[in-house]
Order: sequence, then structure tokens, then C-alpha cells
Amino acid sequence: MIVPGTRLLFWTAAIVLPFALLAAVAPGSTAVAHIVIGGFILLTAVDAAGGRKNLVGIGVELPPVVRMSKGRAAKIELRIHNERQQRQQLRVALAWPREFKAEEEVMEAVLPAKFAWSRMALACTPLQRGSFQLNSAFVEIASPLGFWAARKAVPIRSEVRVYPNLLSGRKSLAALFLNRGAFGTHAQRQVGKGRDFEKLREYVPGDGYDEIHWKATARRGRPITKVFQVEKTQEVYVIVDASRLSARIPEEDSAAGSSALEGFVTAALVLGLAAEQQGDLFGLLTFSDKVERFVRARNGQAHYRACRDALYTLQPKIVTPDFDDLCSFIRLRLRRRALLVVLTALDDPALAESFVRNIELIRRQHIVLVNMVPPAGVQPLFTSPNVAEVDDLYRRLGGHLQWHKLRELQKVLQRHGVRLSLPENERLSADIVAQYMNVKQRQLL
Repeated sequence: MIVPGTRLLFWTAAIVLPFALLAAVAPGSTAVAHIVIGGFILLTAVDAAGGRKNLVGIGVELPPVVRMSKGRAAKIELRIHNERQQRQQLRVALAWPREFKAEEEVMEAVLPAKFAWSRMALACTPLQRGSFQLNSAFVEIASPLGFWAARKAVPIRSEVRVYPNLLSGRKSLAALFLNRGAFGTHAQRQVGKGRDFEKLREYVPGDGYDEIHWKATARRGRPITKVFQVEKTQEVYVIVDASRLSARIPEEDSAAGSSALEGFVTAALVLGLAAEQQGDLFGLLTFSDKVERFVRARNGQAHYRACRDALYTLQPKIVTPDFDDLCSFIRLRLRRRALLVVLTALDDPALAESFVRNIELIRRQHIVLVNMVPPAGVQPLFTSPNVAEVDDLYRRLGGHLQWHKLRELQKVLQRHGVRLSLPENERLSADIVAQYMNVKQRQLL
């Protein structure tokens, strides 16, 4: 594709228009005007052919997979192929998806002579989590005389994977990971009433009869006690609800437009990091009206990346969650006792009733912790002084009634051995990590 440049417009105004006007005013100069204008047109045609020739051998390559974090500035490295190995100045642009904000829509670069490949970086900021495709790059090179700009679209194939930004809650999590008194950044072995055998020792008054190793006692002729330690490879599963209520936008994130599912995904990955540091096995399960994805609990960096890849494209579906299918799946697939952290929404009375009825299938075998971000305005009465109108008062009363129902649901679940927490969206990651560490410290698994 050839488009006129600024220089062509300038010289057209400087040459063609005056000579055309001269030919109209003075008929005797028509031949001269035709020669000058014809020569100029011929020159521009030759220059256009030279511009097309400059595009020959120019190619653009991108990495097959590019990884970024939502809301964080990143760069994509382009490799530009200059087959002719001549010095050329060009402009490059990418067909960015609308979920990206590019710092510069068009980048200018100079290809040095005697080099077949050159590199340049385009800066951008992804605004949404997910997988995106870059299919086209656009290259523009000026013609030899600068009258024209030769352009062409270069097909490319590159996948941009935008992961959740785990640094958003780093301030609230720093105090937990640096707590020397409990669980720090390194796994700590705890000796106590766990399930993994630690060692044998002499009997101490106060030891229970169930802790005595009778065979060792018979061999040595004196009481010998068994000592256990906390299991080093406990299983922790995060269960993420991706149904209709997960698409709701919490009040504190209304300006950013982030749904509750964004907080669920971030919290799940943060808990995965905490479990990895403690030496536990981390697993993942997502569901809506059926179980969507299931990742068996393991550890290691490769497994964490697999969990991250299973979550970064997760989007809410406008369907009702099926807790019957979820609990049946857990009952059949998870044989070993595990900590289940459920991230869902139970402010719908029908969903709450279904959850309470189906949780009976798994509550005796597993430890179940339920976390939900309360909807906007759900808080006790007289919590906020910002009541200026009568309508505000009625909204506060409605929020108080919803909060009261959630408190009643907490008591019902507590009688079933299930803990329901209502953290704010910005505190969700820190709260579930604190709950996990509390379970570890109390040796409930």
C-alpha cells in the first residue's frame, strides 16, 4: 500500500499548481507546463516504485508466548528482519487488542546496515486478565525521495497471557510472611500430635497410654513413648466459584471494574504460594453449574505454573452454581483428608440452603473454610455515618437485613463444623492465608 507523504503534498503545491495556473493564464507556456508537470509525475511514480522495493524483505517476528501481569507495565520484544541489510528508517505498529493500553501506538526505528536482524521493544499495560492473540503488525517505510510512505501488514502469531497481579495485596501479606513467631517464609518443622512418626523417647509422666510404643517398651524393659510431628505434605485445595454471582463488582472495586472473581483468582494463587513455602500440596478446583477444572494437589514450580494457567483464563458464567455436583465430585475424588477453602457467594437464600444441605457429604472428612465477599452495602446498621437522605436510610436497613441473614448462616454452618468468613475484597488474600496458617498451627489436619 502506498500513501502520499507530506513532502509530496508540499512539492505538488509548489510545482503542479503554479505551472497549471501558468498554462491557464499564458497559453504559450502550455508545453513547458506539461513537460514540468509530466516530469514531476514521472519522478513521483519512480519514487513510489522505490518505496515498494524498500518493503521487500522486511519481516516482523514476536515470541510465540508472552507473559504479563494485569495492570503492570510490560514490554514485547520485536525482531525485525532486514533481508537486504541496508540502512532504513521505518515505523512499526501492532494491532493491539482493546484490553491493552500501548504507551506509543507507533514506534520509529532505524535498521542498521549489514545486519539481518534488529530488535525493538513496545511498551504496553494489559488491563484485563486472560489470553489474547496478536495477529498483525504494520510496517511503514518512506520512499527514497520521501514523496510516499509504503505500508504493509505482516502476519504474526503470538499469544499474550495476562496473569493476575499478585502484588496488589503485598502490604497486607508482608506482615504474615515475616511473622517470626508463627509461620515465616520458610517451612518450620513442628513436633507435636501430628500423624507422621518423628522418634521414640523415654516415657515422661503425663504421656497418654495411646502414645506408648508397646513393642519398644517390651524390648527395652521400660516405658517408651512415640513422638509425632505435623505432616509435611498436607493437601490444601482452593475451590473457586465462577458462576453468576462471581461476576458481581464489589463496592471498593467499582471504579476499577474488577469482579469478585478477580479477587478469587488472586487469592487462590497467593494461597498456593503460601502452601508451597510451607511444604504442603496445593490443588485447585473451579466450578459453576458443573465442575470446570480440577488440578490434583502437588507441589513445585511446574505445578504452580499449571495452576496459574488453569486460572488466568477463568471468566464468570451466567449460571447458577451446582453445589450438589461439587460436593459429589469432592467426595469421590478426594480420598485423603484435606483443607478445602471455598470462595463463593451465599447471600442468595436458595444457594445458601443448597450449600448447607450438600456440605454434609464432605464436612466430616475434610476441613471446610468458606469465604465470600459481602455485596455492596451489606453491613450492620449504624456502621456508616453517611446517611443524608431517607433513601440512604432504607438502603442501610436493607443492607443490615442482608448482613443479619449472613450472620445466621454463619451460625448454621458453624454447627456443621464449617467456618464462614466475610472479608473485604482487598483483604481476601491476606485473610485466607491467615486462616490456612491458623489451621496449620492448631494441627487440625
